[in-house]
Amino acid sequence: MTNQLAERSWRQLAQELPIDGRAIINGERKNASDNATFASYSPIDGSHLADIASCTAQDVEQAVAAARRVFNEGSWSRIGAVARKQALLHLADLMEEHSDLLALLDSLDMGKPIAQSTVVDAPGSVETFRWYAELVDKITDEVPATPPGSTAMVTREPLGVVAVITPWNYPLEIAAWKLAPALAAGNSVILKPAAQSTLSALLLGDLALKAGIPAGVLNVVPGSGRVVGEGLALHMDVDALAFTGSTAVAKRLLECSGKSNMKRLSLEAGGKSANLVFDDVEDLETAAAKAAFGAFYNQGEVCSANSRVLVQRGVYERFLEAFARHSADYLPGDPLDQDHQGAGALVSREHAEDVQRAIEGARGDGQIVAGGQRLNINGSDAYIEPTIIADLPAEHPLHRTEIFGPVATVSVFDTEEEAIALANNTEYGLAASLWTSNLSRAHRVASRLVAGTVSVNTVDALGLTTPFGGFKQSGFGRDLSAHALDNYVGLKTTWFQHG
Repeated sequence: MTNQLAERSWRQLAQELPIDGRAIINGERKNASDNATFASYSPIDGSHLADIASCTAQDVEQAVAAARRVFNEGSWSRIGAVARKQALLHLADLMEEHSDLLALLDSLDMGKPIAQSTVVDAPGSVETFRWYAELVDKITDEVPATPPGSTAMVTREPLGVVAVITPWNYPLEIAAWKLAPALAAGNSVILKPAAQSTLSALLLGDLALKAGIPAGVLNVVPGSGRVVGEGLALHMDVDALAFTGSTAVAKRLLECSGKSNMKRLSLEAGGKSANLVFDDVEDLETAAAKAAFGAFYNQGEVCSANSRVLVQRGVYERFLEAFARHSADYLPGDPLDQDHQGAGALVSREHAEDVQRAIEGARGDGQIVAGGQRLNINGSDAYIEPTIIADLPAEHPLHRTEIFGPVATVSVFDTEEEAIALANNTEYGLAASLWTSNLSRAHRVASRLVAGTVSVNTVDALGLTTPFGGFKQSGFGRDLSAHALDNYVGLKTTWFQHG
C-alpha cells in the first residue's frame, strides 16, 4: 500500500473519491448533448458510484469531427515518432503517479480485488504505454529492391481516426493494449469504454491532456453499445475500429464495416479455451494449481480462461482432487481488503444470475465437484464460488458456451488424438494450454491446437513482446507486441523514377 493509503483504508478512500462522469470530447469535459446519464453501481456492495454521461449520436459526431480535425492539422499525426514517444512516456509517468486511483476505480467498477488491480492491472497498463512509447521511434521504414533508375520507399502511415471499444473485465489494461499502439502510430482515437466500467477510462483521458497530448487526439465517449458503439462502427469518417468483447458483437461490427466505409477492424472476441493434462506430466500438483488459476482468476471473467479442462485417464482422479483443493484459493471475499488474495465480485448482479443459471442448468447433468453456490458479501450477491463440474455429456452446452464466470468443466480422455479433437471441438480459437514432460508431444500437440496462444506447462501465458489474439470465431487482429502496430497503420509505397 502506498503512502497515499498509509493511514486510510481503500474503502475510506473510495468514499472520498470525486468522480466526474462527463465525457471527454475535443479536450473538454462535457455532458451528453441531451444531458442524459446512466447510473454506475459497484458490484462490491451495490453502492452508487457516479452518474455517467450517456452520450448520443450528436456526441459521436462531435468526437469524430474533433479527432479528424486534429489528425488533419498534424499536431499529433505529423510531429514525428520521437515527440510522440516523449508525450506517451509523460502519460505513463502520470499514470504511475495515479496508479492507486486507477486501480481503485477498476475494482469499484467491476469488482476485482484491489490486491490484483494494484499489482497487475494498473502497473501493467503503465508498462504498456512505456513499451510502445519506446518502440515507436525504433520501427524503420523500407527501401525495397527496384529496377535501375528508380527508388521506392515503403512507409507505415497512421490510418487516421480510430475507434476503440473495450470490455469491462480489464477496463484499464485492455484499453492500454489498444490505445498505446494506436496513439504511438499517430492516430486520433475515440475510446468507448464498457458501460459497466467507464471510470478509469475517463481518468486516463484527463491524464492524456495533462501529458500534453493535443485536444481531440484522445476522446472518451461513454454510453450504450447501440448508440455509441454502433455509431462509431457505422461512421463514414472512422477509418479503423479495434474491439474486445463477445463474438456476437464482433459479428455485428463486421456488418457495420460493410454497410459503411469498409473501415479496418481488429476484433478480439470470445473464447472457450482448453487445458490438456497428459498422464506424463511431471508435476501434477502444479498443473492443478495452475488450472485453478487459468479457470478462476479474475472471477473467471477472462476471454482466454481455460474453462475446459481435459485430463488423461491415468491421472484423472488425482488431478480432480487437487484441482478441487486449489479452487479454494479463489473463493470470493471483500475486494477492498488489501490482504484478500482470492476472487472478488462478478461485474453485476445480473451477470451473477446468468452464471448461476448456467451452473444450475448443469447440476442434474454432471457432478459438481467444488463450489456452485452464490454468496452474499458486503450486502451484495454478485459473488459466486469457483465451480468445477465433471462428468457432463460430450455435447453438453456448457462445453461450448462462454460463461465468463468462475465455472470449469473437467472431462477425461484416453489418447492424444482424442485430446486434440476435444480441444478443437469449439467455434473459438483464442488460447489453449497443455501439460506434458514429453518434448516431442509438446511440439506435436501444440502444432495441432487451433489457438492464437498455446501455453506449454503453464496457462494463459502472455507478455508485451508476444502477440495476443485468436483464430476462428475468436476474431482476428493482434494486441500486444510490435505486431499490434499493424492494426493502426497502412503500408504506403512512394516510387521515385529518376533514370
